[in-house]
Amino acid sequence: MSMQYPVADMLTSIRNAQMMGIKTVRLPYSGFKDKILNVLKEEGYIEDFEVITVENKKDIQVTLKYYQGRPVIEKIKCVSRPALRVYKGYDELAPVRGGLGITIVSTPNGVMTDKAARAQHVGGEVLCTVE
Repeated sequence: MSMQYPVADMLTSIRNAQMMGIKTVRLPYSGFKDKILNVLKEEGYIEDFEVITVENKKDIQVTLKYYQGRPVIEKIKCVSRPALRVYKGYDELAPVRGGLGITIVSTPNGVMTDKAARAQHVGGEVLCTVE
């Protein structure tokens, strides 16, 4: 199975695992996924993630977070895709659900939340929204 867009595949795996109540998900490793997962961890949407190497193959094991038996991530949606990249300036990044959610943006200063991008006055590619 070839992946057309690994970020969308990662988000779909997380979404499906949380709908089934699964605690951990194992994904193929990439540095870009690592950065996105780091933002999700800092914002409290996932418990933890670690890079696992088995027979010279790297994987990322993500430990999902639940609160009172319900997933912390209610909605996770991919915005950009290979055929249609979405770019926005810092002044165009609107808060998600009145600030209760986040938008993950890939900027020249790295992968960060919409709030951090507005504070640093940088825009970039809108990767996904998380509620």
